[in-house]
Amino acid sequence: MSQALRGHAAMLLFSALVAGSFSLGVMAAPHIAPAVLNSLRFLIAAVLVGVAAFATTGVPRSALHAPWRYFVLGGIFATYFVLMFEGLKTAEPVSAAAVFTLTPIMAAFAGYFLLRQITTGWMAAALAIGGVGAVWVIFRADLNALLQFQVGRGEAIYFVGCIAHAIYTPMVRKLNRGEPAVVFTFGMLVACCIVVTVWGWRDFLVTDWAAMPGIVWITLLYVAIFASAITFVLLQYASLRLPSAKVMAYTYLTPSWVLVWEIALGHGAPTSLVLLGVGLSILALVMLLKGDR
Repeated sequence: MSQALRGHAAMLLFSALVAGSFSLGVMAAPHIAPAVLNSLRFLIAAVLVGVAAFATTGVPRSALHAPWRYFVLGGIFATYFVLMFEGLKTAEPVSAAAVFTLTPIMAAFAGYFLLRQITTGWMAAALAIGGVGAVWVIFRADLNALLQFQVGRGEAIYFVGCIAHAIYTPMVRKLNRGEPAVVFTFGMLVACCIVVTVWGWRDFLVTDWAAMPGIVWITLLYVAIFASAITFVLLQYASLRLPSAKVMAYTYLTPSWVLVWEIALGHGAPTSLVLLGVGLSILALVMLLKGDR
C-alpha cells in the first residue's frame, strides 16, 4: 500500500470516530463546562498516547527541541474543541457536523498560505460542491433561512472553532521536524491539556462532580480514547502524507456517520431534503478521491 493510500485509510477511520463526538457531545454539553471536559479528555488521551509512544518508537531527545511547537498546535486545537462543545449546547448534531465539512475549504486556503499547496481546478470544484451540501444542511434545507442568513448561535460558535482546525492541519506539516506521528501527537496533547486547564481553571472550582449524569462520563471516555488519542494520531499520520485539503476532505463523511449515530441512539433521521445536502458532501469526497487517482 502506498503512503498516500495509507493516509486515505487513516482519514476514513478518522471520520467514523469523530462523528460519535457530535451525537454524544450534544447530550453531555449542557451538564459540564467545555474547558473541564476537554481538559480531562486531553489528560486521558495524553497518558494513552504517551504510553504508546514509549512502548513503540520511544521519545527521542530531538522531539524535545523547540517545545513551543507543541504549544502552538495545542493552543490551536484547544480552541477548536472548547468552541465545539460550547456550540453543541445549542446546535443539532447533524447541523454541527455539516459546519465541520466546511473545514476542507478553509484548509485549502490555509495550506496555500502556510505551505504553498496548490488546489487544482478539480479539487476546487469538489470543495465547492461539498460546501454547498454543508450549507444546505446547516440551514436545514430551509431556503427562507438561507436567504435571511439565519445561522444558529451554536453553529456560528463552532464555525470559529473550525477555522482553528483548518489552520491546524497544515501547521502539523510545517512544524514537524521528523518526529513519528505518535511522538508528535503526545507532545501536542500534553501542551493542549496545559492550555485548556489554565484557560478553564475557574470552571473546575465550581463543577459539581457528584451531580454529573452518566452520559458525561461516557462522553468523556469516548472523546478521550476514540475521538482524541486515536484520531489525533490518525490526523498527524495523514497530514504528513496528503495535502491539507485532501486530509480534511474526509470531514465530508462526518454528517453521514452522525446520521448513523443518531439513528442508533434512537434520535431519528432528518428530512429527505436535508439528506440531499449530505449526498452532495459524499459526492465531493468521491470527486476528491477520483482526482487523487
